[in-house]
Amino acid sequence: MSSAFDGTTVESLTADLGDQGYIADRGLATTLLLALKLGRPLLLEGEVGVGKTELAKTLATMLGRDLIRLQCYEGIDMNHALYEWDYARQMLFVRSLSQSEVATSDDDLFGERFLVERPLLQAVRAGERCVLLIDEVDRADDEFEAFLLELLGDFQVTVPEVGTIKAETRPIVILTSNRTRELHDALKRRCLYTWIGFPEQSREVEIVRSRLPHVTESLAAQVVSAVNKLRAMELEKLPGVAETIDWTESLDALGVQNLTPEAALDTLGAVVKDRDDLEYTAKSVQDVVA
Repeated sequence: MSSAFDGTTVESLTADLGDQGYIADRGLATTLLLALKLGRPLLLEGEVGVGKTELAKTLATMLGRDLIRLQCYEGIDMNHALYEWDYARQMLFVRSLSQSEVATSDDDLFGERFLVERPLLQAVRAGERCVLLIDEVDRADDEFEAFLLELLGDFQVTVPEVGTIKAETRPIVILTSNRTRELHDALKRRCLYTWIGFPEQSREVEIVRSRLPHVTESLAAQVVSAVNKLRAMELEKLPGVAETIDWTESLDALGVQNLTPEAALDTLGAVVKDRDDLEYTAKSVQDVVA
């Protein structure tokens, strides 16, 4: 199978991602490269805020492709994900017709000009010009997951009034899951898979500094150390890398050079996002920044 990424190596892909401010370890970069070379969807599972969504955004920017994002949620259905009809415009169109024209207007009424494309149909038509991000697929239900499985198999959809629409080329597809529920094995088999966990402290410092290059390494290291102590506590919502970056940026915005208990208390809401967790960590702030 010929691919635009045949000459790309793990090292060069890692470097290209790094140029965009995304620090990937070898395991993630290798799995991503295989997905690109083989034309397979990539399923990323992991904790909230570890960079799953950010990888898709970075990849789209790096390759100069459009990012088409489908945000999944409980109750999402085909109309929200694939297509729907512009009923308001259809009604205006019908009202503009004479009585004789109404009887022969079905083809016009359900034509392309009234078809509202949602992310999945947009991606089918865009093909290799886009990166399709199916975000938090674990929030959708089993029925929607089955529909996705079919779509990812042949990348074609049928709109009864229009016909079958097939992708001329395949988009890059990245699915993310926070593992709020277990995904079906059939969907996992369709994809290449990797787990993104919390990074080692040295790598997390590197990530923070790639996003906030003006921040001192000392402050970044202090914040990363404190965040790792928070992750070891029994919190309802463990802070991810995104929260580490937010906390560091908040401290820097206040002109803080060293993470003191007072500075931590002032900015704790940048890293802890639950009321009970906030009260708990505020009482233990001395230990967190020690």
